[in-house]
Amino acid sequence: MGLGGISIWQLLIILAIVVMLFGTSRLRNIGSDLGSAIKGFRNSMSKDEAESVGGNTASQDESDTNKPAT
Repeated sequence: MGLGGISIWQLLIILAIVVMLFGTSRLRNIGSDLGSAIKGFRNSMSKDEAESVGGNTASQDESDTNKPAT
């Protein structure tokens, strides 16, 4: 038994059908597009984390200036 009751043979049959439907070149393009999308997402997340670590004091200063004087 494999994943959730699917055997390895069933997975191989599904893989063969997908390859026949889409072709290897199209699957390669889909894989590279997905990989570049994940890479871009990770880069943007790391940039956001770096900005939030470095930008905490700036956001606190802005929130202090936006408060009305009492």
